Amino acid sequence: MTHKFRIGQLVRPRERLLENTGIYEILRVLPSGPDDEPLYRVKAATGPIQRVVREADIVPASASSQVTG
Repeated sequence: MTHKFRIGQLVRPRERLLENTGIYEILRVLPSGPDDEPLYRVKAATGPIQRVVREADIVPASASSQVTG
């Protein structure tokens, strides 16, 4: 599966992930997971927090907050 986001792009979690708020920067494009879902290494824009996220769980930071998923 092709990755939708690129290194350096700012993203945020989808609305359904309320415990994960804020803006993140894509640090690395990772190989797809076992379910063929593209994965990314992201870093919080305001701190040292890094995590691996599925493409389905993030949207561009400039996207409307009305995005549903």
